[in-house]
Amino acid sequence: MARVHFQQDLDNLVAQVIETIKLVENSMSLATRALLDADQALAEKAIDTDAAIDGRCREIEGVLIELQMRQQPVASDLRLLLATQRILGDLERSGALAKNVAKQVRRRYPDHVVPERMRETVAEMGDTAVSLLNKAGLVFAEQDAALARELEADDDHMDTLHRALLQQVIAGTGTDPVATTVDLTLCGRYYERFADHAVAIARQVIYRSTGELA
Repeated sequence: MARVHFQQDLDNLVAQVIETIKLVENSMSLATRALLDADQALAEKAIDTDAAIDGRCREIEGVLIELQMRQQPVASDLRLLLATQRILGDLERSGALAKNVAKQVRRRYPDHVVPERMRETVAEMGDTAVSLLNKAGLVFAEQDAALARELEADDDHMDTLHRALLQQVIAGTGTDPVATTVDLTLCGRYYERFADHAVAIARQVIYRSTGELA
């Protein structure tokens, strides 16, 4: 009976992580919309969401500690707990990156951060970032190591977009305001790092499922 209750606790833990992943997805989605539309209200929502993400992560960390103290986890359970702890770090940092994107809007409002010629690239970077994290969440929920390995290839698309954005920024050097050059360079880096954290989450799923460090 104790094992049944413990498994239920583990299932609840997974559900809490998935909810947190969705919260981070929403934060980056809000931040990107705010960035493209110079929408300060959406930017503030994304910024506020970061505190909620941090709070969720702290709660889950408390659950992790309680589960480890209350039970003697078998190897597969222990891998889940260790992987989850590492994933929480990726989620916290991902939330902070979404907040950083939103802060660019706050800093430049009411001016637009993104010039018209870069809107398509930035929009695709935002969509790709959210899509990668969504896929990482699916990988975590289903413990799908094969799908997890696909994220490495998916991340290549973000790298391509990042290079395209930097080329656009360079092309505008001398005509765009210096603030635009700085802001777009930073935003490109935020999106790239966000994608990297999605890949890192997928790697933890490989570890959880196989015991292999990816």
